[in-house]
Amino acid sequence: MKSHQLHLRSRLPRKIVRIARREGRFEVDGLNQWYHYLRDPYHLMLTVPWKGFILLVAIAYILLNTIFACLYLLGGDSLVGGRPGSFEDAFFFSVHTFASIGYGVIAPKTTYANLIVTLEAIMSLLSIAVVTGLAFARFTRPVARIMFSHRAIVAPHNGVPTLMMRAANQRRNQILEAEARLYFTRDEQTLEGQFIRRFYELPLSRHRTPSFSLTWTIMHPIDEASPLYGETPESLDQSHAQFILSLMGLDETVAYTLHARHLYSPQDLQWDHQFIDLIYKSPTGDRYLDYTHFHGTQPMGTKPM
Repeated sequence: MKSHQLHLRSRLPRKIVRIARREGRFEVDGLNQWYHYLRDPYHLMLTVPWKGFILLVAIAYILLNTIFACLYLLGGDSLVGGRPGSFEDAFFFSVHTFASIGYGVIAPKTTYANLIVTLEAIMSLLSIAVVTGLAFARFTRPVARIMFSHRAIVAPHNGVPTLMMRAANQRRNQILEAEARLYFTRDEQTLEGQFIRRFYELPLSRHRTPSFSLTWTIMHPIDEASPLYGETPESLDQSHAQFILSLMGLDETVAYTLHARHLYSPQDLQWDHQFIDLIYKSPTGDRYLDYTHFHGTQPMGTKPM
């Protein structure tokens, strides 16, 4: 029994996934990269860049027409108007048939050629449907245009130390029923001495907004109930801490649910700093939002810019 299990285990492909720590963030090598879907054609065609998508479609198109051109040549002199044995004539006749152009200059004259035309017509219908579906799926994929501040800050807010980060909607439309979730993860050890990666969901001062159209400052009060209570920059770095901010909501324009997230490492945290205010008033009483200093921070007590 053991030898059979060892034999089966030896036949299984051994895959080692590297989780690297870069600038305080854990990153899985190759995560969400298109070249990792080579055995999954559907996901490959959805994730490959547009240039690669067009190139793959063009290669497949040329390859299919080449195959059908060779099939026409196998039938001998089976095409009216085509030169006998001419690959060029057979190839372009295949292109005309595949695209349903039908110039009529070259036409099948044998039963064999008509059978190949029938097969190619069926293949053409299926191929066009598949490529059209893939292109539509790529165009209609919801993409969130949400900008996150490069830094997160830890500063007093209403007398309570608070972890804060900022987000902005770059499309200037409405994201309805937007919801934010903030997760804190770090290395821990159980009482049995086992290493684990623990995740905590941090409660926010306001985790939902009916409309997210401009900016949103996400805040987590660091009180005695918070997993961050008593933490320091050094302790967060030693435990390989990481913060995951996730935003989701309904895009009013296209009625799709959007998702966006951003990672913060201990190196991204600035203690006793504040975000530079983005809103200012004009002499007429109008309010303006200036995104120039969206990522900007300054030490506490500094006069507003």
